[in-house]
This record gives sequence, C-alpha cells and structure tokens, in this order.
Amino acid sequence: MATIDRKSLRASLSSVDFPASKEDLVTHAENNGADEETRQALRAMPRASDYANMTEVERSVLSDTSAEEGQSEADKAEQNTRRTADGLAEHETGTSSNPIVEELGENRGS
Repeated sequence: MATIDRKSLRASLSSVDFPASKEDLVTHAENNGADEETRQALRAMPRASDYANMTEVERSVLSDTSAEEGQSEADKAEQNTRRTADGLAEHETGTSSNPIVEELGENRGS
C-alpha cells in the first residue's frame, strides 16, 4: 500500500459533508483532484455504513503500519492527541471533571 500523508488526505476531503459513505468520500476526493495514492487509500478503506468525521476516515486510511512509518513526528503527535477510546464516537467519550468541583460543588468559593 502506498503511503499517504495526513495533509493531502485532509486537503482532498476538506469540504466533504459528514456523515459520508466510502463512495461519497472517493467521489469527493476525485472531484477535488486528489493524487492517485490518496484515491487508492480511500478505495481500500473498509466499507462502513457511514464515516462520521475526518478522524474515522484517518483511522481507516492511516491505520496501516506502512502509512504510519511515512508520517512526520508532528503528524504522529497530532494523531495521538485526537485518539479516543476504541469503539466510541468522539461525542460519546467522557471528559474527566474537576475533582474540586465534584467535592465542593459548582459555585463554591465564588
């Protein structure tokens, strides 16, 4: 599999409306002048019912180890900051609350 970089993937799908099917993503990339490697990677993605956001697309396309080897250190760091719990959509991930607020209440000490 050819290695693609995150920037070319994001550029080719910059104006896509999510949720989008695999076919929608491939068509959108072709219409936006994506290079052949990016189009091949999108065609090789697993067929999901719909991809909810760019993070899901990146995980499908960039999950291959050969793609990760071609990433710059900055891309790897950005990907690590966007990681969520496996199997959860971004909007379903919990955020840790402030322990002081949990103990004292929301408006204590103001």
